[in-house]
Amino acid sequence: MTAKRNALDAGFAVARPALLAVVFFSLCINLLMLVSPLYMLQIYDRVLISRSVDTLLLLSLVAVAALIVLGVLEAIRARVMVRVGARFDQGVSDSTFAVAMYDGLGAQPLRDLATVRSFMTGRGLLALFDAPWTPIYLLFVYLLHPWLGHVALTGAVLLLVIALVNERATRTPLKESAGRTMVADRFVDAGCRNRDAIWAMGMLPGLRAVWRKWHHDGLSLQARASDISGVAAGSARALRFTIQVAILGVGAYLAINEVTSAGVMIAASIISSRALAPIEVAIAGWHQLLSAREARTRLRDWIASDGDAEEPMRLPQPKGDLVFDNVFAAPPGADRHVVTGMSFRIEPGTSVGLTGPSAAGKSSVARLMVGIWQPLSGLVRLDGAEFAQWSRDVLGPYIGYLPQDVELFPGTVAENIARFGKVDAQAVVDAAKLAGAHETIVGLSDGYATEIGAGGENLSGGQRQRIGLARAFYRRPALIVLDEPTSNLDAQGEATVRNAVDELKQGGSTVIVIAHRPTLVGGVDKMMVVQKGALTHYGPTAEVMPQITRRLTVGNAVQGA
Repeated sequence: MTAKRNALDAGFAVARPALLAVVFFSLCINLLMLVSPLYMLQIYDRVLISRSVDTLLLLSLVAVAALIVLGVLEAIRARVMVRVGARFDQGVSDSTFAVAMYDGLGAQPLRDLATVRSFMTGRGLLALFDAPWTPIYLLFVYLLHPWLGHVALTGAVLLLVIALVNERATRTPLKESAGRTMVADRFVDAGCRNRDAIWAMGMLPGLRAVWRKWHHDGLSLQARASDISGVAAGSARALRFTIQVAILGVGAYLAINEVTSAGVMIAASIISSRALAPIEVAIAGWHQLLSAREARTRLRDWIASDGDAEEPMRLPQPKGDLVFDNVFAAPPGADRHVVTGMSFRIEPGTSVGLTGPSAAGKSSVARLMVGIWQPLSGLVRLDGAEFAQWSRDVLGPYIGYLPQDVELFPGTVAENIARFGKVDAQAVVDAAKLAGAHETIVGLSDGYATEIGAGGENLSGGQRQRIGLARAFYRRPALIVLDEPTSNLDAQGEATVRNAVDELKQGGSTVIVIAHRPTLVGGVDKMMVVQKGALTHYGPTAEVMPQITRRLTVGNAVQGA
């Protein structure tokens, strides 16, 4: 097993050859930037004095040819920069998408990726490549005359001071603005997922007020940083023009006293302007630089654990032997246990009903069973191996999971059932028939090719649940966990689920059915009861059911009242 690099570093590594090409083109471009001042120097100091037309033509031809090359190199560099961003995106986007999906971060990681990519293809990065030429250009000015060099160096130092002050003044508000904007965006993502409830219950004004607070706080902080950057950019531009005027003034004074020539004055003005330009561009684009830096830091933090993890060795196909060993667990980011000291074993090919009162921890146990959560202490093993020892992409096809809230994705019915992998038509139909969804699907406008809207909005709750069941049954996985699989189904649907559980068990699958009411999980081999995060009963259904049915029914009735 070899350690994987952080995906962000890998993305930069993929883009590095193109970045090296940009560095080379920047070298050539900055050398060719000297053509114009050198041409001016020769015109004023040689051509006008000698009045040689031949020299003028030759110099002009050489200058024009060099400037044509400069234009071509600029165009090539711009094209390469676009490809730098594309290569970087190709190297990082898959890991970023996985982080967004697995960590429940919504589209924020992808927005951060776009921010970094935009900076890599913009003027800000080019300014960083051009900045090392500033001291070289200043040296050229010093070679023309030390006084001119002193003026240009003073301008460069003052611009650097402006840049440092701008960075310190904008760092905090930009960071806080990004945090508040992120919260506002996540609020919108959550609202989109629950738009039916928002519309039905008239929740929009209240939600809008909460979103507006986060959104406007973010905008206010961003405006404060932009105001500071605007003052810095304006000051930098005014200073650069002032330095050019000073260079011309000092150059003219030297020329009047016949210390230097007019050509030196013009050349020094052009070169000093070019020397200070990268600093001015960096100050003007400081907001983008800081935003890209913050986005890069967040991306690195989000995908670091994935990038630093070792590639798991491929394990044999699981049979569905599930073991909990003194498991304590809490939701990610929380420290209050919702599962406490739970130990049990479910043998392969066994069907188990998991029941208990509301908020007992049933769904938390389900998440632990399929590896969505990791225990704070204790072990959860599948066929003797902890979930961390499995590659999720390899293990996934051997697990079927139906969460309480069934989410479908834009695409066809067949693609959703096949989990957006290669569609096995026979396996798709088999899963749909097991879930009792086949007749419903063929009754749709395009059958299995029917396009599902975002979240399955063009389907009823029962249709979504049946398709979600078919997705869980696809290719009859070794371990199947169904969380409230009949919540949107009628009595016929409940019977279909029970028959499917029997058939899957006969085929060797381990099936766990979670239900609020014990009567909904009848017919299973074993029964498990969870109360306040602890396992209170576990054993053959014939022994456990009589002990719990009456007490749970009474408890649920009291809670419902």
